[in-house]
Amino acid sequence: MNLARKLWLRCRDCFPIAGFHFDRPLILLQSDDWGRVGLRDQEGLEQLRSAGLQLGERPYDLYTLETAEDLGALSAVLKRHRDCGGRHPCAQMNFVLANLDFAKMSADNFQQIHLLPLAEGLPQGWNRPGLIDAYRQGIADGVFYPALHGTTHFCRSAVERNLAKDANRAGLLQTLWRAGAPYIYWRMPWIGYEYWDPEEREEDGFLHAEMQRELIGQAVGAFARLFSTLPRSACAPGYRANDDTHRAWAQHGVRVAQDGPGRVTPPHFDRHGVLHLSRTVEFEPAVDTAFSIEGCLHHAETCFEEGLPAIVSVHSMNFHSTVEDFRSRTLRLLDEFLTALESKHADLLYLHDENLYELVNEDSYRTPGGSVPVNVTQRNFVRAAPQR
Repeated sequence: MNLARKLWLRCRDCFPIAGFHFDRPLILLQSDDWGRVGLRDQEGLEQLRSAGLQLGERPYDLYTLETAEDLGALSAVLKRHRDCGGRHPCAQMNFVLANLDFAKMSADNFQQIHLLPLAEGLPQGWNRPGLIDAYRQGIADGVFYPALHGTTHFCRSAVERNLAKDANRAGLLQTLWRAGAPYIYWRMPWIGYEYWDPEEREEDGFLHAEMQRELIGQAVGAFARLFSTLPRSACAPGYRANDDTHRAWAQHGVRVAQDGPGRVTPPHFDRHGVLHLSRTVEFEPAVDTAFSIEGCLHHAETCFEEGLPAIVSVHSMNFHSTVEDFRSRTLRLLDEFLTALESKHADLLYLHDENLYELVNEDSYRTPGGSVPVNVTQRNFVRAAPQR
């Protein structure tokens, strides 16, 4: 990337742009990492412990993969709730579309990466009866909405480089792979995220535009194969996305970019016509030792007071149950959270990203029950200004 472009990309955030505000309390649920395998249940746990890994130090040591039963329990909670128009809340699931193909990698003595598309099933040793059907049933019921995360969650070039050039790191990777686990990120942050290599210097590690466009094209194709539709919303793994990412998303039909938490900005369009949504409520009881319903409600109410949607971030791990039962507590707290909001706001609306995109363009959005009007106004703000 040349110096002039770098300067432009950094300076443009100092110019005011139009953000959207709403006269109704809006709730969106955005959730990452669906379809991505982790620790292979109790068998994988014991295998890794036998190999010398002391698992359990942090919650993400126990990240595994959702089951059909996990999805059924989440669906049941969502179906207990309705907004003022009678619509259920919708969990927007950002999918990782491929996992490591451990069988093929084993045949190569774990010297190179092979991927298995989620549409073709799960890697050898993984057992999740009815999982794909459960995704599709929730989508048909209107309580799940599929969106794009990526083909992989890790940066493939970073993993391949370490596999070839660093014996210690390669040994850790291969130990995990032999147990049917791809990685444990906090133990090995050098694997990066799909579009971001932490050990490369080019624009803070982002892959070149051509490579990002190729990866995103592959992910979109895998998404269409799994869900028979194109993704309209996307969240980059690790929230690591830049202007090249947004351009490639737009070229492949993505209309909404999900930005990570930390800065509260109103929904706004970028120069590629992609609507950016900032997560404003972190609902992560599985990993947040300071989690409280009161804190989440406070952040949601602050959004409503400012005319912003309350966009809830809740990762898939919060609903896992096979190694550690994160699901039961999360569902109880989610039920309490939604009940409190519905009790206080008689005009509350549940949306997903494509609804919000339609709303800012047309001042209404369509549901199976008809069109829902919302008053939308625009106010200028500066993206570079610190928010939270």
